[in-house]
Amino acid sequence: MKTKSVIAMTLVALFSCFLISCKKDKGQVIELSYSVFFPPTHVQCKAAVSWAQEIEKRTNGAVKINIFPGGTLTSANECYSGVIKGISDIGMSCFSYTKGRFPEMEAVDLPLGYRNGHMATFAAWEYYKAMKPKELDDVKVLYIHAHGPGLLHAKKDIKKLEDIKGMKIRSTGLSASIVTVLGGTPVAMPQGETYESLQKGVVDATFAPIETLKGWRQGEVVKSTTNCYSIGYTTAMFKVMNKAKWDALPEDVKKVFTEVNEEWVKVHAREWDTADVEGKKFSDGLGNRYIELDEAEHGRWRAAVKPVISSYIADKKKAGLQVQKGIDFLQNYIRNYKEQ
Repeated sequence: MKTKSVIAMTLVALFSCFLISCKKDKGQVIELSYSVFFPPTHVQCKAAVSWAQEIEKRTNGAVKINIFPGGTLTSANECYSGVIKGISDIGMSCFSYTKGRFPEMEAVDLPLGYRNGHMATFAAWEYYKAMKPKELDDVKVLYIHAHGPGLLHAKKDIKKLEDIKGMKIRSTGLSASIVTVLGGTPVAMPQGETYESLQKGVVDATFAPIETLKGWRQGEVVKSTTNCYSIGYTTAMFKVMNKAKWDALPEDVKKVFTEVNEEWVKVHAREWDTADVEGKKFSDGLGNRYIELDEAEHGRWRAAVKPVISSYIADKKKAGLQVQKGIDFLQNYIRNYKEQ
């Protein structure tokens, strides 16, 4: 009888150890939430998913990342503050959706003549690493990427500057200033609201990369694209993490994050260019027109947007920020760019 009692106590002890072991193993899995403003079908959301999967793979399952696409956890303009507050552990959105919050990062979005997504993405990422703006010190920056040149997509043909006069044009951040100097009326809104606004006539056109014609299906509600590459602006997008969450990660996990982050800058850059090609193809298939400006007209558009750059520099100087160094960095980077 005593032997049975000992055996029973031993089994209870072993079972207890098993439960503790299970709880410990479960506790070793680091679960993180990731808020992405892109819809789940968008190529950049898919890139975010593949990034999360790669992190999970290289940490042998020690990290599990739960993705909330389409702004379902935090909206596009609340994403950054949501990371600071801990609503999400990681977030991806556009700096320009909270205008004035990131004065130094605004420089990246200026109409500097970006030619493709590779150039814009690496210019934005290298700019951040070189300038290290203090406005981002309240988060851990994982990486930054940016879309290809913002072009003008409209419900009518835009062949010259005069055609823009009086038009209501969707824009964000500094692209709103571009609309103003070109003669239009800027209407601020995130991409998620643009389709319906074009459809209902709330806006007449939108400034955006050509990928939006397919990625956000805006090709269905416009009739033409004007290739104004000479004033090609971009929209820099952050991928940031709650600082306390980052600091709590084991060093080996941080190393994995850092390695994958650098690799995925290139993934996003490649996908932006692929998406632009697909966007044009989609729009062409709908019978939309693609308008090329001649060199003389390009010159007029370039001259028209120069005040946007000079005003940015003057305004930031008044605010005590010395941004000329950053502008010089970006212009030199664009001038000497070689695809990575």
